[in-house]
Amino acid sequence: MHGNRHSQNGRSDVPYQDEGDLSHTAFMSRWAQRQHVGGGSAYVILIPTLRCDLKCSYCQVSRAPLTAKGFDWSEETLKQTLTFLDHLPGNEIQIEFQGGEPFLRLDHIKAVAEFARQRFHHVRFVVCTNLQTLNDEIVEFIKSDDVFISTSLDGPHDIHTRNRTANADLTREFHCNLSKVIKLVGPEKVSALPTIDIEDPPTAGELIASYEQFGFKSLYLRPVNYQGFARKSHPAARASVNWTAYYRNFINTLIAHTARTDRVMEEFYITHCLRRILGAGVDNHTDLRNPNIPTGANAVVDFDGFIYPSDEARMLARIRQVDLSIGNVVDGLDQEKLALLAPGHINNFDPDCIHCPYQPFCGTDPIDDLSRSGRIDVPRQESWFCQRHLAVFDLAFELLYSSDPAIQYTLSRWLGLESLPDALKPVAP
Repeated sequence: MHGNRHSQNGRSDVPYQDEGDLSHTAFMSRWAQRQHVGGGSAYVILIPTLRCDLKCSYCQVSRAPLTAKGFDWSEETLKQTLTFLDHLPGNEIQIEFQGGEPFLRLDHIKAVAEFARQRFHHVRFVVCTNLQTLNDEIVEFIKSDDVFISTSLDGPHDIHTRNRTANADLTREFHCNLSKVIKLVGPEKVSALPTIDIEDPPTAGELIASYEQFGFKSLYLRPVNYQGFARKSHPAARASVNWTAYYRNFINTLIAHTARTDRVMEEFYITHCLRRILGAGVDNHTDLRNPNIPTGANAVVDFDGFIYPSDEARMLARIRQVDLSIGNVVDGLDQEKLALLAPGHINNFDPDCIHCPYQPFCGTDPIDDLSRSGRIDVPRQESWFCQRHLAVFDLAFELLYSSDPAIQYTLSRWLGLESLPDALKPVAP
C-alpha cells in the first residue's frame, strides 16, 4: 500500500470533469476546506527563562542551572516582546510559556498576561511547568479563568523519578502539587503527557493506571524527541524502530480498558488524527497543520529575544546544527528566511505525498528531517515523520472500519458521540 509514491509522468490524480459535474465541484469544495487554515488566531510560545530546578534525562534545550546568570529575559527583552505581540494581526491568541521552568520568572509571565488581556479580545495562557514549586503567588495566578497548566507525568513513581526528578522525594512533591492544582482549578484546566523512553518504557497498564490516579481522561503519548540535547542521552530516539509496536499496543490496551471498565480515557494524538480524517477544520495541533507556513503569528520567542518558527527549530539552534531563527524582537521578522522556509511546510506538491492516500490528513516536518538526517529532501517514506504517520493513519482507519463493539464504543466516546445504540455499549465480563 505504501510503496514508491513518487509522481508518475506528471499525470493528475483528479480526472477531467465537465463543468456540469456537481460531484467534482463538491470534491473541490471539500478539498479547499481542508487546505484552509484560519489566520485569525495567533499561537506564540514564550521562553522567559532557561533556568530549571530539574535535570530531566531527555531535556532538549540544555537547561541552565537554577542559579545561572544571563539565561532570563532582560527588562528590555520583555519590553520588546510585548511590542512584538502588539504587532501581531488579529484579536485572538494563545500564549504558551515554556522554559526552563517558566514559573521561576512569574513576574515576566504576569507582565505578559496583563498586557495580552488588554491587547487581545480572546486570550488563553498555558504554562508548561514541572510543578515542583507551588507557592501562594503561583496559586493565585493559575486560579485565573484564562490560565491552563500543562505538565509531564511519565508514568509510575519509579519511571518518573528516573526520567525527571532523580529523587523519590521530589517525585512525591510533584505528585502532591499536581493533586493540589487539579483540586484547585479542576481537571479540565490541567493536562499532562508522558515522554516515553522506548528503550525502557512503562507498560500500557502502568501508564493508564498512573493517569487514572489523578483523574485524567486524556493523555498524549510521545517518544523522546530526537531534538537538541536529548540525542546525547537517548541516541536510540533517532530511529525509534520499536515505537509503532508500542503505540499500537497502547491504543489496543486503552480500548480494551475502556470497554472493560467504562472509564473513558483518550489518547490525544490518535483522536486528533481520527477527527482530521472525518472532517475539515481540525487544525489546532500544529504538527499536522497543512499548510503550516511559518509566520510571526505562530512563533517561539527565546530567552534571548530570538524568534524561531517552532520549538524544534529552537533546539537545532541550541546545539549549533543550523540557525533557523526568523528574526528577533528588536529587529523584527526576517522575511527572506520566512520565504525560504515556507515551501517545506506544505505537502500538497511533494512528489511522495501527492500519491499517498493519507495526504489530506497529514502534514510535513522539515525541522525533524533536518534533525535526524541533516537534510529536508529525504524521500518521505524514509523519514521518521512519514513512517510514524503512515502507522498512525493505518491504525486509525483500521479502528474506523472495525466491527468490534469495544472499538466502536471507545471511538464514539473519543469523538464525542454520547448517545449510543445498545449494540455499541460494552458488556461487563
